[in-house]
Amino acid sequence: MKKKIVGLLIVGCLVAIATISFVKDNIDEKDAFAGEQMGTDLAMNPANEGIGKGDTAPNFTLTTLDGEEVTLADYRGKKVVLNFWATWCPPCKAEMPHMQNYYEDMAEQENVEILAVNLTSSDVGLDKVKAFQEDYALSFPIPLDEEGILGETYQAITIPTTYMIDTTGTIQNKIVGPMDEQMLIEYVSNLK
Repeated sequence: MKKKIVGLLIVGCLVAIATISFVKDNIDEKDAFAGEQMGTDLAMNPANEGIGKGDTAPNFTLTTLDGEEVTLADYRGKKVVLNFWATWCPPCKAEMPHMQNYYEDMAEQENVEILAVNLTSSDVGLDKVKAFQEDYALSFPIPLDEEGILGETYQAITIPTTYMIDTTGTIQNKIVGPMDEQMLIEYVSNLK
């Protein structure tokens, strides 16, 4: 009987050691990967980068519907209205004419650029996005988030979602839901 108990204890200890070793190896691999990622992120991103008020807006480069590349960092010195939307979204449809009117009437004098990022990965195709642009006569840049990465980064879960970014690249406001022209005027006027 003692031999069975000792044998079971030894088997139990071996299983525990194997389990602990396996878990430790996985944790070490994750830590090493996180360290590599962290090094990459720190090299590319400032320490205060994030999506909260007062954070530096995460930089990105996307191709627009017109085939041009846009990089957020290139707009330093301008106020940026960073909008996330899709063609199937009724509140986005309601908001777009207001954004276009603001863009035509006030963007230049207020030193503002509107970047209306289409969440292409969850939209219904580039043909629909192009038709939407034409139907609403949109003249501001429409970057395409074809892989959905930027929408995730900026947590654009409910759309439209809009970030107000000041001339230093700092996020000052996040607006979830549609805006009208008066709201745009008020939010932009508070940006430095």
